Amino acid sequence: MIKWTSIIFLFLLLTILTQIGGLVFLCAILIARFLGWKKRWKKLLLSLTLYLITSLVIIPHVAPIFGREPIKHREDILPATWFTVLTNRNYVRPTINKLLLKTAKKVKPQGIKIIYLDANFPFLNGFPLLPHLSHNDGRKLDLALVYENKKGNIIPAKQSRTGYGVYVNPLAGEINQIQKCKKAGYYQYDFSKYCSLGAVNQELVFSKKGTKYLVEALLDHSEIQKIFIEPHLKTRLKLTDNRVRFHGCRAVRHDDHIHLQIR
Repeated sequence: MIKWTSIIFLFLLLTILTQIGGLVFLCAILIARFLGWKKRWKKLLLSLTLYLITSLVIIPHVAPIFGREPIKHREDILPATWFTVLTNRNYVRPTINKLLLKTAKKVKPQGIKIIYLDANFPFLNGFPLLPHLSHNDGRKLDLALVYENKKGNIIPAKQSRTGYGVYVNPLAGEINQIQKCKKAGYYQYDFSKYCSLGAVNQELVFSKKGTKYLVEALLDHSEIQKIFIEPHLKTRLKLTDNRVRFHGCRAVRHDDHIHLQIR
């Protein structure tokens, strides 16, 4: 009973984390039984090998059948962490890859690189990418904010290990939506601080100029339906496009990243 409970738990956990990990895990169990392997290290090695082959070799060729593809990496389009890639959270509609390429070319002269966070899983509309509420159809993508050093030079970097959870807090006199949402009972609003896995690059500061330039470069594309960013940052950056919106208190705060979605 304990053995089957463990198998079910691992299947669910790996499915939640990677979408295909649970299925690969079950396949590895069946293959190990067929081969007569009983030692745990052999089963573990088989599971990891099968998972890496499936995720890095097979899935990128199968996902386009479902209308999605992995984000295409270049020197100016990079993941905040390779965990995103290894867990298949880096899949988007081809339209997003095209607009990222055009945007990267436009912002490159400013020293800006596009650092992406979570996107979507490779398969099935509606399959949740936890803890996100809406990253389930290939049309959504989170990007890191832009940072600079004390001399004002833009530095391609992030301020937490995951890219989430280190915030650009409201200044005195700015809209404090965080306080409003929490007072209304939405206590999860700043829970992303528990997903940071530690702060990094604390010598850097938020680049108002760089982030505004990046957001406006994204808005140049008619395919962009919405961009979510915290209200105090929208005001601070003087963003007037009505596609830049407040995401609602049911989500989490967006002064640690930019959320975009296409039509």
